[in-house]
Amino acid sequence: MKLFLYFVVEVIAKIHNRLMQLNNDYEYHFSDKELHFLVVGILGMVFIFLVYPVFKWLAKHNHVMVIAWIYVFTLIIVITFAIEIGQKVTNTGNMDFADIVFGIFGFVAMFFVFSVIRGVYHGILKFLRKRRKREERSSS
Repeated sequence: MKLFLYFVVEVIAKIHNRLMQLNNDYEYHFSDKELHFLVVGILGMVFIFLVYPVFKWLAKHNHVMVIAWIYVFTLIIVITFAIEIGQKVTNTGNMDFADIVFGIFGFVAMFFVFSVIRGVYHGILKFLRKRRKREERSSS
């Protein structure tokens, strides 16, 4: 976990240094805060333009549960990383990448069980509706 976080920090630092170098080379004179404003703002908008059409299509085709799953999965990733980083900072536990993987796997496994139960429930409802329609047609 520690090596992974150092790797991520190193990549971010290299990107940061390159942006600062471009800022200096082209004499834009943006402050670090202004660069964060621009880079994170642009990155967020790129994500919006990528995610919005997908979510719109999913909503149009009645896949709201998929949208909810993506949102919660993203939150789970952020929360598990925050827990592990918090353990490292406060020395209340061991920061371990495997803990993140197992935490995320726990959510995926429990969601799978939920999905099976939900699928069975909706299957039974569909069967009962079809049966009721057949009975209504045969009685008329």
